[in-house]
Amino acid sequence: MIQKKNNVKHISHKVLSIQISLNGLSFCILNTLNDSVSKIEHIIFDKKVTPFDLLDAVKHTFNTEEWLSDSFDAIQVIHVNELATLVPKPLFNEEAIADYLKLNSKILKTDYITFDTIAINETVNVYVPYVNVNNFIYERFGDFTYKHHSTVLIEELLAQEKNASVNKMYIHVNATHFEIITTKEGALTLYNSFEYHTTQDFIYYILFTVEQLQLNPEVIETVLLGTITKNDTFYNILYKYIRHISFGSRKDTFSVTEGLPNKHSHFTLLTRF
Repeated sequence: MIQKKNNVKHISHKVLSIQISLNGLSFCILNTLNDSVSKIEHIIFDKKVTPFDLLDAVKHTFNTEEWLSDSFDAIQVIHVNELATLVPKPLFNEEAIADYLKLNSKILKTDYITFDTIAINETVNVYVPYVNVNNFIYERFGDFTYKHHSTVLIEELLAQEKNASVNKMYIHVNATHFEIITTKEGALTLYNSFEYHTTQDFIYYILFTVEQLQLNPEVIETVLLGTITKNDTFYNILYKYIRHISFGSRKDTFSVTEGLPNKHSHFTLLTRF
């Protein structure tokens, strides 16, 4: 958590959650007086932007959207990118933090690297946040918290699987990428992120993962989250190869005053509350 810049703060009874990626922005406002989500907004970019253009888009949104001019009791930022890796906590050395990412991600010497501690399975998630956006949020609001989206995803799914006795494969689908999380009797066995453009990309990466982990597509329970629906082509092609498919569910502790398509969408954005 970044420390407050002052000690006096107006109580607004509103909490803002922001999910940021190079493909778009998502915003959610929770009213803590009545535990209800009063605003959900998505901004999808025409193409993948640079971190510099991302900052411009964030600034423009805050400067032009009236509902973002309110004060907030807390700000939560979720960073979405592929620049993250999990390290077992007993093996983690903060002084060697960049070395973990170098193994499977292309990073620059100037990249700021940080980490989230995932207590539920004693791992450390090392990642590169959009530090320019973090700086803007701090200058505008003062203190806030931030995490990598994979941290939020893993924490919530492992909490849901805490007493599980069966193996599962979760597929969390976004517009341009998806994550696969596999568990064995509630323990994490794999987390990986894949960028895709076609249904062929989508099914290839899933079946490749199934093969590498020696999972049986006739047996493995597969749970879908995110933007995927039962009527789209991605569901249809998955259903051709995987027998047991179901949709997951957010464990909301609040009501939603504007429509959401289903209980498995906006999983990381709303789980932060």
